[in-house]
Amino acid sequence: MLCGKSLANNFFKYKRKVFSNISQSIRRCIGTSRLPKVLFFGTDNFSLPSLKKLHQNKLDVTVVTSFKSPANCVRSYAEAQKLSIYRWPISVEQCADFELGVVVSFGHMIPLHIINALPRGIINVHASLLPRWRGAAPIMYAIMEGDTKTGISIMKIEPHQFDIGPILAQREIPIKSNVYMPELHDALSQLGADLLVDTINDLEERLLKAKPQNDTEASYAPKITSRITAIDWCEQTAMELFARHRALYGFKNLTTTLQDRTVYLLELKQPELQLSASPNPAPGYIYYNRVRKSLIVGCARGTQLEVLQLRIEGKKPMSAHDFNNGFLKRAQSVQFTQNKQVVFC
Repeated sequence: MLCGKSLANNFFKYKRKVFSNISQSIRRCIGTSRLPKVLFFGTDNFSLPSLKKLHQNKLDVTVVTSFKSPANCVRSYAEAQKLSIYRWPISVEQCADFELGVVVSFGHMIPLHIINALPRGIINVHASLLPRWRGAAPIMYAIMEGDTKTGISIMKIEPHQFDIGPILAQREIPIKSNVYMPELHDALSQLGADLLVDTINDLEERLLKAKPQNDTEASYAPKITSRITAIDWCEQTAMELFARHRALYGFKNLTTTLQDRTVYLLELKQPELQLSASPNPAPGYIYYNRVRKSLIVGCARGTQLEVLQLRIEGKKPMSAHDFNNGFLKRAQSVQFTQNKQVVFC
């Protein structure tokens, strides 16, 4: 009888020990798979889909953003959803309750002390297939340079330089030959939001398998300046200019000069082989095509650019037809020049 009781006691002790070990294992698994508290750094309409996706997937998110612009869509969304908001710059103390930072189109270098304050570091959603097109304008450069594909890279942020960290995930999409920047921007912002959530859901595995970038394959997409918008009619073909127009569309216009005034080209058409009566119009020379109701401008290598709408400095936008009536009918020939100087071809 005593032997039976002893066996029973030992069995129950063993059972309690097994259940205790199982419970501890379950708690450990839950602890490692729990989604991290996120500090989200973003400012614009490329950032917004990622913030929305994180919030919709029930992640605990606090927003860090700039208060300089009143038209900050990230701040507006955060306020509408009653998310906590920190004004940039932030302190190490403000990072204390968070495990992971997420940067999406933020525009500011994150200092080392902020990166180190977050246990799982900071990851970045970048709109290119890194190391191609590191920098501020990857979507525009991909279109300008005629790339046939682009995508999203999720990378770990390193201090002191932009876009150099190891890659956690990438996803690519094709670039249509006639795509304009706003369309590709919106497609990539949604793709980035989806890939961000997938990456966070598998964060530990992604961090372990992160791959360093090959610096020898890097190309750069710096901030767009007036040098990019200025047309060189002698050096740039119509296709190159049309690609640049599509790349900058909705952000900046291509510029040229007429009679010492800046001219902004607002609407262009995909170039065709022969559009003017002249077989090879000289670079910068303008003709009016009455059938197409468009301006035809000579470009490099005998190509021709078709202009539908433009604006002269100090005037309202005008159609090609209005430009013809106002300028071409009064002159024997009219030529666009570069940077308010005559172009010598």
